Amino acid sequence: MQKRDTANEHLLTVLQTAKNRLEYLTPNDWTLLVDKAKIVHFKRDEALLQFGKQTRSVYLLLKGNVRVDGAIYGQIAQLGPGEVCGEMAFLENSQASATVVAIDEVEAYALEWSALTDLFELFPHLGSRFYRSLAVNLSRRLRDQISAKKNIK
Repeated sequence: MQKRDTANEHLLTVLQTAKNRLEYLTPNDWTLLVDKAKIVHFKRDEALLQFGKQTRSVYLLLKGNVRVDGAIYGQIAQLGPGEVCGEMAFLENSQASATVVAIDEVEAYALEWSALTDLFELFPHLGSRFYRSLAVNLSRRLRDQISAKKNIK
């Protein structure tokens, strides 16, 4: 049991300290989310999300890196430990807007949309902090894309 607790603490540290983390979540929020999540693994070149398909899960990356491929523009981003993917489909209750592929071995927490919705109904402040964190992350990604386009010209 001690070993599992230590592993969970390490994973939580990764999620709480990453560059584009869900920064407004409290330690209690993380405990609630992790309790509802299941750990999933992806092999190199395996797709976590596929453009146009609905997986109904949000992924919190724990280990490894993924690339985000747009349908038209090719690779548009690379994500690593502590970052989130699948959040746009969750927010829009829609299909994936890009394909996300493992660059190397990936370990992630998978949070089903229904579990998130249930948690947010029970803990509205958790929902508020979660959505705010997603909004800030998406804003940063958009700024990064705009900055990258300016540097190309």
